[in-house]
Amino acid sequence: MPAAAVFPPTPRRWQTPAYRSPPWTSPPPILLAGCGSFSPYPTAVANPGVPVTALDLSAANLRRARLHAWMHGRFGISFEQGDLMDPAAAQGEYGFIDSFGVIHHLADPLAGLRALERRLAPGGILRLMVYSRGARRVVESARRALRFAGVRDVARLKDLLRRSPPGARLSHAVEASGEGGGDAGLADALLHPRARIFSIDELMAMVGETGLVPLRFAHSRALAEPGAEVVRLRGLEQAGEPVPNFVLYLGREPRGGCGLAPDALLMLNPALRHDVGVLRLAPLAVPPRLGLKNPVLGFADRRFLRRFSTPLPVSALTPTDRERVGPFLDALFVIPFR
Repeated sequence: MPAAAVFPPTPRRWQTPAYRSPPWTSPPPILLAGCGSFSPYPTAVANPGVPVTALDLSAANLRRARLHAWMHGRFGISFEQGDLMDPAAAQGEYGFIDSFGVIHHLADPLAGLRALERRLAPGGILRLMVYSRGARRVVESARRALRFAGVRDVARLKDLLRRSPPGARLSHAVEASGEGGGDAGLADALLHPRARIFSIDELMAMVGETGLVPLRFAHSRALAEPGAEVVRLRGLEQAGEPVPNFVLYLGREPRGGCGLAPDALLMLNPALRHDVGVLRLAPLAVPPRLGLKNPVLGFADRRFLRRFSTPLPVSALTPTDRERVGPFLDALFVIPFR
């Protein structure tokens, strides 16, 4: 059965059939293609017992990711320095591949997507995030200005940010990028030498050059049906309205849809087990790691979430419970699986 973490944080649709698991006899391995310094740890927490390969070009990222995982007792991660374009890197087939903000930095994004497809097992799922043209207007303007000014390193960029007045365009660009939480994020957003941006039609044309099947968009306010979401995004682009960076789940030879079926099970995200315990008294505010604001957990919320400490069938929920669990599904506090 696929690891629970592969299901997207999109608005719930109770009538949509859940993704049917491929007939793997053991948990399918996970590949983090461009893992950075953080994602291996939460991936291992959310997928206990599942083999995880963390691939990255940066030795520094891998060192930080390994230390973070080890500090929290997560030792079942294989860390590998390499390029996803290298056939010798991260060999094998994977049931889930996460490539978040990677292929838009390649000279040939389509070649990168095909390299990921080759590693995806039949029935597997790929999460892809690429920059959208509509979300990057301010950021691309700042990138051009920084290149013109000869700013090439994070130290100088941070110095400029410190000296910028409130409301300055540079500060606005950092905020708009959503990647200003650390040096690596700043470098990736504003200083990377190559950053391809896509319109929705360009993204879907690239996907169409592969054998991958769009399953569901997972960016903010995405519609459940991929075709309808493409139409919505195209309309936003034509009207000059804000468009999020695109987050899309793709399948190789999928065996079903992507959603929540009556025979699905709901489980508390393992990363929250300690935080919703009976001994915690103060409200809990979880940092917005997915780029969206999370619900603050009060006493009643934590008591409700504890019901999912062991998997609970959707069929066991009352209509009120289904409505109440919705925001927690969107935030991945509760995870559906079959």
